[in-house]
Amino acid sequence: MPAEEVLALVDAVLREAGLTRADVRSLATLDARAAEPGIAGAAAVLGVPVRGFPAGELAAVPVPHPSALPLAVAGTASVAEAAALLAAGAEPGAEPGAGEGEGTTAGAGTVEGVGPDAGAGRAGPVVGAGHAKGANRASVGGAALLVPKRKSRGATCAIATSVPFLPNEGAPGVRLLPRAHGYIAGEPGSPPTIPTPHTTAAMDTHTDTDTHDLRHHGDAEVRDEKLIDLAVNVRTNTPPDWLRERIADSLTGLAAYPDGRAARAAVAERHDLTSNRVLLTAGAAEAFVLIARALEVRRPVVVHPQFTEPEAALRDAGHEVGRVLLREEDGFTLDPAMVPQDADLVVIGNPTNPTSVLHPAASIAALARPGRTLVVDEAFIDAVPGEREALAGRTDVPGLVVLRSLTKTWGLAGLRIGYVLAEPETVAALERAQPLWPVSTPALVAAEACMSRAALAEAEHAAHRMGVERAHLLAGLAEFDEVRTVAGAEGPFVLVRIDGADTVRERLRSLGFAARRGDTFPGLDRHWLRLAVRDRATTNRFLQALDQALLIGG
Repeated sequence: MPAEEVLALVDAVLREAGLTRADVRSLATLDARAAEPGIAGAAAVLGVPVRGFPAGELAAVPVPHPSALPLAVAGTASVAEAAALLAAGAEPGAEPGAGEGEGTTAGAGTVEGVGPDAGAGRAGPVVGAGHAKGANRASVGGAALLVPKRKSRGATCAIATSVPFLPNEGAPGVRLLPRAHGYIAGEPGSPPTIPTPHTTAAMDTHTDTDTHDLRHHGDAEVRDEKLIDLAVNVRTNTPPDWLRERIADSLTGLAAYPDGRAARAAVAERHDLTSNRVLLTAGAAEAFVLIARALEVRRPVVVHPQFTEPEAALRDAGHEVGRVLLREEDGFTLDPAMVPQDADLVVIGNPTNPTSVLHPAASIAALARPGRTLVVDEAFIDAVPGEREALAGRTDVPGLVVLRSLTKTWGLAGLRIGYVLAEPETVAALERAQPLWPVSTPALVAAEACMSRAALAEAEHAAHRMGVERAHLLAGLAEFDEVRTVAGAEGPFVLVRIDGADTVRERLRSLGFAARRGDTFPGLDRHWLRLAVRDRATTNRFLQALDQALLIGG
């Protein structure tokens, strides 16, 4: 195969990864093919060496997209992916001592593997590319795919990276170590097997006959089955190794009672506030309970569709809860005039779960008024580049209470850590309702660590990458006439409407995918699903499964 054709495929896959030829570190392939003119010529143009690996070494690498033809020809199920992973994992810049993954750069380049794989029904060159970041390889152990194998007429290309390119960036990845990328449910290292497929009023008040299950959350969709998880909005490949290590180190101090002063000060500094405006909580869910029980409230209102725990907590505290239901025809956007003037507690999410709509900060701030507590759930705002439209840190909005969670971006759902930002008097009232030592020492250590400059830079990088992956998911969904997406998604999830989505959801489960049902959110019904944004490889597999699920019903 001519070098020009190999280079054309390399260029296409580099573009998909957001890279250029200048990033390339080397080409890697089966050692028997390293001297082929097309491969050698492409390497010469790129100005990089060719690395050849024995067939037995390639065969030992687990790959996410195995094919029968290369397995028969070369003894490995994907030369492109295996060679890229091996080469990326062996990059000199990834050796111990090259840094801890904070502040690393992309200057180390990419690694590309070329070898025989399935292309147009015959064996042809294969290019696998990987991006080495100069991270401490000993601390992360291995490599990950940036782009899984892509095929041209007679060649196949994949791009891999030494991990982390930034820890748990959320890009497509399959590590040399146990594969868990793209999954939240199930045992680590044991990905699922996919079987073959054989308008409401603007305002209302809840009643005892309400059909919405406010206590249903995404984790229930994946609790008992090994499914590919698009139901839970926790970023995959988290917590990062550096955060795991900080948490593990804290275990030596478990004999002492938790001391939250350092973590509280770190959160306050991060938002340029004084410590008496910060309250650390066992996740945002505890904050909702404290608000419902500690504050004097006469007429609470929750803006829906929205995370249901605030209303559930208010109900449990004996409050009658009013609902403002945003409408699909308005793009589920907020009109402040819809909120009753006499509401003394208003709860809204931004970006809102499950619609993924990011409301303008000015529209939310317009809800504030003397005598009203305005609660803004910003659990997903760090998934928005630059945290646009955030109200955290504002002290000029009367009655403002902002809730933040470290669960989603940092993968700490099991640790339970979040915080409240509010006026000192409100913080004091909520704190009085807390039990003693409500946040554990490991959670406090995690909170402090996630406020560091390096951690904030990593979260920002992940937010940008999430936007790329979300755009890929939305583009794929746009290909289906049966699917309607909510426009302007800004969160790490998208909301879709499909006639009979509840039935489609069950078909997707039979195909190995878990999607979040929408009918438990007030303002939505059985025709809605929420889909978490995942890496490109997982998204492509999901889109194929969705196509099958819709065909089964068609």
